[in-house]
Amino acid sequence: MSDHFSSKTLIDRISNGNGEQRAVPRKPLKTRAVLTVKGAAPLTVRTVDISIQGVCLSFLQPMPIGLAGRLAIDLMIDGKIKTVDVLAKAAYCIFSGGQYKVGFQFTSVDLPTVTVLAKFLS
Repeated sequence: MSDHFSSKTLIDRISNGNGEQRAVPRKPLKTRAVLTVKGAAPLTVRTVDISIQGVCLSFLQPMPIGLAGRLAIDLMIDGKIKTVDVLAKAAYCIFSGGQYKVGFQFTSVDLPTVTVLAKFLS
């Protein structure tokens, strides 16, 4: 039988041990990112956290679910800044702590970018 349907796997997906419902761990990240959406000027925003599958960004205004664009995110790895450039789509938008937190799911990530993300997250 496939491990994909085991109760342990399901429990791991439901809770990461901190009471949060996330399939993959996230790492706090306070840096800048640039969101570029077709037909609009690039927007510099702040990151909240990041995972191998996406990133949470902080905005002063709400963003629509489904908003798609290109993200450039600066990551510090081994004392050097590496910029990852990915396509992403807004999956949620919540108001918290006086700001809108928008979760972007990566939709197109090449192997070198996955490698940089994995190194940063390790």
